[in-house]
Amino acid sequence: MSLEVLNTLLGDRHSCRAFLSDPVPKEQIEQIVTSATQVPSWCNAQPWHLYLTSGAETKKFRDALLQEVEAGAPAPDLPFPTSYTGVYQDRRRACGLALYRAVGVEKGDRAGSARQMMENFSLFGAPHCAIVSSPAELGPYGAMDCGGFVTAFTLAAQALGVASIPQAAVASYSPFLRWYFNIPEDRLILCAISFGYPDKQHPANAFRTDRAGLGEITSWIG
Repeated sequence: MSLEVLNTLLGDRHSCRAFLSDPVPKEQIEQIVTSATQVPSWCNAQPWHLYLTSGAETKKFRDALLQEVEAGAPAPDLPFPTSYTGVYQDRRRACGLALYRAVGVEKGDRAGSARQMMENFSLFGAPHCAIVSSPAELGPYGAMDCGGFVTAFTLAAQALGVASIPQAAVASYSPFLRWYFNIPEDRLILCAISFGYPDKQHPANAFRTDRAGLGEITSWIG
């Protein structure tokens, strides 16, 4: 693959926030997962393990998750950021405002923003969801390795015309996920990846985020 092809793939990938209901063939899902396993990992530990839903099981999970969110409270295995400051807050705010503008939520519309937030727990209508876990004993390095896996998963999916969105929001209900999927206590629940074919007509998929330039992210030594 040339760098130009890779850059095109990276540029086309985005966090999809509205999906069609059509399922992705199992053979293609297997291809995506197999491709993602090629990423490097600390000591080749390959810590990732997925709990994958399809079809009626995705709907069953979505309904149960929404009920849990209405009744329960978040309790993530990984601590959420303590704050966003400076440029990180600027980028976070710009992304949120662009999404709200796209779906017609006006600034200050708390009810509208709350409805859009709840779309996270509807999996944005995706026909598939993968819960990503890592052994607790591997700590931050296992989580870092799984981050590479998630990136490769989303790119492999994009290469097949399958859209995706990694979701920390879903993983924030880790006790429920552990119970629902019978995930062992010795595994950390890191994130979910909702995926399927994108609804290209939905306004939530009409915006893209910017990327920082080299001067913002690079300190050259020598």
